[in-house]
Amino acid sequence: MRGIRAPRAWWDGGVTLSELWLVRHGESAANVAAARAEADGADRIDIAWRDADVPLTDTGREQSRALARLLAGRCAPNAVWSSPYLRARQTIELALPDAEPGRIRLDERLRDRELGILDLLTSHGVEHLLPAERARRSRLGKLYYRPPGGESWADVAARLRSFLRDADDLRDADDGGGVALLAVHDAVIWLVVYVCLSLDEAALFDLIDGNVLANASFTRLVRQGGGWRLEALGETAHLVEQDAPVTEHEGERSDVR
Repeated sequence: MRGIRAPRAWWDGGVTLSELWLVRHGESAANVAAARAEADGADRIDIAWRDADVPLTDTGREQSRALARLLAGRCAPNAVWSSPYLRARQTIELALPDAEPGRIRLDERLRDRELGILDLLTSHGVEHLLPAERARRSRLGKLYYRPPGGESWADVAARLRSFLRDADDLRDADDGGGVALLAVHDAVIWLVVYVCLSLDEAALFDLIDGNVLANASFTRLVRQGGGWRLEALGETAHLVEQDAPVTEHEGERSDVR
């Protein structure tokens, strides 16, 4: 995926961050449970963990080890951040097995979107149990719909703007530019791209409709002049090369994990 440019930068101040590497966590137990529940036409996803504690599956761990081989072939990032959720932490720990203690920094602003009343409901469950919410979501659109007790995509974008302002000050960068590696969730990746490229609502969802962010996929944004360029989106060649399964759990595209 190449050639998409932001018309201008959204931030003010000095320029230090030169690249963003975004990796989606490997396949999680909730990914599998959600896919099974959707296929069975169930209303609810049967999983005991709270969202923050959902672990990787064996497949997710295999994908994360394949990601390690990809990262080993690149220059070391200047900074590494992760969502505090277990599936993201496990992914980056497997992808960077030699990372020194404290090297991987957790930031709650990188957590997955909070679904509130929709948590653990399948698309069938939302339609069956909460038809008024389904209608409200349809009327407001995915970007601005906030489920009771949860967050809209716009809410997540707001916390990511805050994170990116802080991440832009990479004091350990030696040459005036730095690379940041983020281990996060599919909605977070889409919204980092949305913020950095200054997309509007329609452009964001056109991009989502035409692409998939597979588990343990790799996305790369490069800063050029006053804006960002999308150099890679959802790459999975490293998985194929290592014979690791490519899983495309849709996650936020259907408001289920």
